[in-house]
Amino acid sequence: MSTSNRAMSSTYLEWAKLHSVEKYNLATSGIQSYPLSGLPLSLADLEINGPTVYGYEPLQQRLAQKSGVGPDCVVVSNGTSMSNHLAMAALLEPGDDVLMEFPTYGLLLEVASYLGAKIVRFDRRMENDFAVDVGEIRAKVTAKTRLIVLTNLHNPSGAFIDEGTLRSIGEIAAETGAHVLVDEVYLDMMADVVAENVSAPPVRSSIHLGSQFVVTTSLTKAYGLSGLRCGWILAEPALAKRIWRLNDLFNATPSHPTELLSVLALDHLGQIRDRARHLLRTNRRALDLFLTDRTDLDVYVPPAGTVVFPRLKTGSVDEFCTMLRRDYETNVVPGRFFEMPRHFRIGIGGDAEMTSEGLRRLGCALDDFAGRS
Repeated sequence: MSTSNRAMSSTYLEWAKLHSVEKYNLATSGIQSYPLSGLPLSLADLEINGPTVYGYEPLQQRLAQKSGVGPDCVVVSNGTSMSNHLAMAALLEPGDDVLMEFPTYGLLLEVASYLGAKIVRFDRRMENDFAVDVGEIRAKVTAKTRLIVLTNLHNPSGAFIDEGTLRSIGEIAAETGAHVLVDEVYLDMMADVVAENVSAPPVRSSIHLGSQFVVTTSLTKAYGLSGLRCGWILAEPALAKRIWRLNDLFNATPSHPTELLSVLALDHLGQIRDRARHLLRTNRRALDLFLTDRTDLDVYVPPAGTVVFPRLKTGSVDEFCTMLRRDYETNVVPGRFFEMPRHFRIGIGGDAEMTSEGLRRLGCALDDFAGRS
């Protein structure tokens, strides 16, 4: 495939890095950054250089234990985005069909395009709470389908895919020898739902549903540890080995201080999780208050997570977002970055006071925008 027909950059990441920072930032989708001071760290705990092997053993062991798999199923990488790139690059050849949800996180599309795949879409409709239609997936899978790509929790809506649905998709993939790639970077946020509802079944990674599943995730979104860039891929051992070798082309030697800090964070993940849960519960109450009587929006509120993806009933979302930044110092993500220009994504993982005030300003801006229309 000619490079002129392939994605060579990410429009969303360019916008996020250059244009998304405002005083009241509702554009970020992860939990507020966890401070280094929150970890029992001394300089003596760190070393610059470590073993240059396929996987730092203490980190492999902790990630394997967290995921409920063997260490030989874990490939550490530079965040979830790089994990997705490596997994797709290991599974795809140019011209292969990739079945991908609509809407989805833009970088997934752009990586598949960069790798020369033919992208086929299936819908996740707001009118159906952004659920996955297994029948539509079955109808669109062909002998050329090599990969089905999902996000769980869904980005941008936050919708959850239950295990029964995932199992059915895995059975469809197995019939044609395809894999199912599930980006689970937000999935740990479902733990709150399970904790509050004793009758709810436990939520586990889809890696446990069969060898056709490949999972990507990180410590970024659910824990506020983006700076560590501790991402990983879960795959059956032979595929994991292939991905390790492929990663030599991108990241020959990992940062050892980052490996050490990631081990430390995993050893104290309970306290990091508790802080994230408290923040998210506070911010979800603020979100519920904001959404009360908002007749100018259509919105599905997911059971957990840091994002909602409302639809503006009237007017241009891009014009509204421009006014929101200019007049209210507040930012959300325009839906055009998710191929849904009538929507925008709200993130509620930030500082509680900032989030509450940002939502208040968002409401005032919506009222102001309606008055101008």
